[in-house]
Amino acid sequence: MDTILVVDDEANYRTVMEALLTDAGYETLTAGSGAEALKTAAQTDLDLVLTDMKMPRMSGIELLSELKRLHPEVPVVLMTAYGTVEKAVEAMKKGAFDYILKPFKNEEILVTLAKALEHRHLLLQNRLLARDLEGRYGLPNIVGDSRAMQEIMALARRVAASKATVLVSGESGTGKELIARAIHQLSPRADRPFISVNCAALTETLLESELFGHERGAFTHAVAMRKGRFELADGGTLFMDEVAEMSPALQVKLLRVLQEMEFERVGGNRTIKVDVRVVAATNRILKEEVEAGRFREDLFYRLNVVHLGLPPLRERPEDIPALAAHFIRKYAQENVRGEVRITPEAMKALVSYPWPGNVRELENVMERAVILCAGNVITPQDLPGEFAAAPGEPALDVDRLIPLNTPLTEALEQIEEQMIRRALALSNNVQVRAAEMLGITKSLLQYKLKKYQLTG
Repeated sequence: MDTILVVDDEANYRTVMEALLTDAGYETLTAGSGAEALKTAAQTDLDLVLTDMKMPRMSGIELLSELKRLHPEVPVVLMTAYGTVEKAVEAMKKGAFDYILKPFKNEEILVTLAKALEHRHLLLQNRLLARDLEGRYGLPNIVGDSRAMQEIMALARRVAASKATVLVSGESGTGKELIARAIHQLSPRADRPFISVNCAALTETLLESELFGHERGAFTHAVAMRKGRFELADGGTLFMDEVAEMSPALQVKLLRVLQEMEFERVGGNRTIKVDVRVVAATNRILKEEVEAGRFREDLFYRLNVVHLGLPPLRERPEDIPALAAHFIRKYAQENVRGEVRITPEAMKALVSYPWPGNVRELENVMERAVILCAGNVITPQDLPGEFAAAPGEPALDVDRLIPLNTPLTEALEQIEEQMIRRALALSNNVQVRAAEMLGITKSLLQYKLKKYQLTG
């Protein structure tokens, strides 16, 4: 719902315009002076300002200049009498969208305001599209050649074209928001907003206000109306990170929005309808949260229409070389380092590391290495101290990686497959080099490749 601020020192005009615009479906605010208008503009999400030209203390042109300084993207339409048309033309040169002569017909002003709002929406869409295109065609957002990541991206492409709600699960740092953005960019909503909110970062009261917005006076410090994330994401995608952290009361309200696509702002009684595609994410196992009574079962099924489970980085070591190269290029460019390369020994240390912080940790390590490396070559000495194994330390944490009830033959096969995957990644899929790393013959390696259905 678009919000219009009407500014006029005559109360009758404000009353008439408020009734007209409200009946036309706009949310309408009023101000009796330029100073009052600026105060409202500073505290409220506005889509358009309709102001009288001639007002005491601060004229419409003076108000226009201040509004353009504060909110250059918000269109301003001026109302003026016939005798001040020249002033109105001057105002358009200073950034006004249009002007309307008093007295005016209702149809005339509604058409003008609709054009101004359409212009604003196109500007916002172009800005979003430019940002998304930069992300899509600049450095790739998602890197991963492993079978698991290829399957996830294939599913993301299929679900993107639909309106289905998506649940993305995975440990912290696995790239859940990147997947959500990819789904948005691949969808018909790509030119509409992508809005995100972290449900774990806010208290229950603040989160409710962030999601649904609030009316003026809804609570202490609510000095003006604010639109929530659902309203801002109308027509686009809302990414809700750490959705399992929501309180039971908010879970009920979220369920209603997902079912009906409507809600009321905090402190309000007007129902607002939206068209939003929700992608939710969690680092918890929601089924277990449901069984423990901490998460509503009906909400779980509403969110879990399509599920994408992101594997931790330690389970796809073959993706580490490509990810490392991607982050090296990114931070070499940002720090104007020219081309930076990494030695095989340093890459081996990266592939052997368990990565408890997942892709986010790898990115931080690569940024540090690019900044600290000498001669634009990353060596093991440029990596943090934990990458140097202590003498006598076991190379494999069996208790953590392999469940206790796993049969020995199956556990050995899991280890063998991961070692082969790592060797292939380090050798760039050159079988002779991979076999040498593993200490086996090329023919035995080829037998193992067929056994585990790997490509070399």
